[in-house]
Amino acid sequence: MHDQRNDKLANIIVNHSLELKEGEKVLIQGTGFASEPLVRAIVKASKAVGALPVYKFENQETIREWLKDASPEMLELAAKTDAYQMKMMDAYVGFTAPENNMELSDLPGEIMRLYMEKYNSPVHMKIRLPHTRWVVLRYPTSAFAQSAEMSSEGFEDWFYNVCTVDYKKMGQAMEPLKTLMENTDKVRILGPGETDLSFSIKGIPVIPCAGEMNLPDGEIYTAPVKESVNGVIAYNTSSIHDGFKYTDIRFRFEKGKIVEASANNNERINLVLDIDEGARYIGEFAIGVNPYVDRPVNSTLFDEKIRGSIHFTPGNSYDDAFNGNKSALHWDIVLLQEEQNGGGEIWFDEVLIRKDGRFILPELEMLNPENLS
Repeated sequence: MHDQRNDKLANIIVNHSLELKEGEKVLIQGTGFASEPLVRAIVKASKAVGALPVYKFENQETIREWLKDASPEMLELAAKTDAYQMKMMDAYVGFTAPENNMELSDLPGEIMRLYMEKYNSPVHMKIRLPHTRWVVLRYPTSAFAQSAEMSSEGFEDWFYNVCTVDYKKMGQAMEPLKTLMENTDKVRILGPGETDLSFSIKGIPVIPCAGEMNLPDGEIYTAPVKESVNGVIAYNTSSIHDGFKYTDIRFRFEKGKIVEASANNNERINLVLDIDEGARYIGEFAIGVNPYVDRPVNSTLFDEKIRGSIHFTPGNSYDDAFNGNKSALHWDIVLLQEEQNGGGEIWFDEVLIRKDGRFILPELEMLNPENLS
């Protein structure tokens, strides 16, 4: 049965997120065959504006088999062929619809490190991110609903609500926060457990995100001055990275560098952070504001937009908010600060701007959930 919600989402992707024009080339990449209805809707919407869509499907089971005992030569070959295709594109849409969110969880950490270095970095970090207009998202599956601890029907309704929020209204509400961040030097983050973190964002560009690159969207990001980060952050959400679910993640910083890292698997998380020199420095600091994303669902793309949250990201810094840090890693990990999650505070230059997930400065109140819903 045709689901008109896919048409609405495809329209946002084509006309708001990517702003596709006649003759532009767009690669639509779906991982998981359940996503076929949305792929079809995006192809249709792309052709309607005169764009030239190219699509391909993958699935996690085949990716797992491909990566088992993968050689550097095999990954480099795949990177060369996919990089050639990516260079031809003006835009990119990528989404996954996995039937098993943990399909890659038993692959060795060394294999995933090799994949990030030999494939992901040359194709996505070096070509897609800086040279195309792109948007990434997920597609609702039973596995995704189960991971989110929701019924399939309930998760579908939640998914389309969070992805099709009024992004124009959100973008307007972000402008005062953008201006404030551009004029801020010192940031202090307080949160549950041991979290007490300080750093500078002086001189780093500030980027509001209201449906342009991620769906769902609802964050505003910058980056810390590379060597300014000091203190401890104890994240209170789990994070699935390369198929492994990390919990109880804790980092301690000295002069910008993660000097201590722990989680439910200390060896594995330190292997991730040792992929290259930049992986132990922070590439992004962001504040989440999507009013409908009210809980973690074990998917970074959703969790990083949770209202009342921040994410503090080891690894690569985006070119548009560049702090000098380069890495094959970019790992968004989320700290929740609403009262029911332990609360927390954000201070800009010794002024409290958000407490327990709610903005308290009058010019920022439009970003509170009841004003964006």
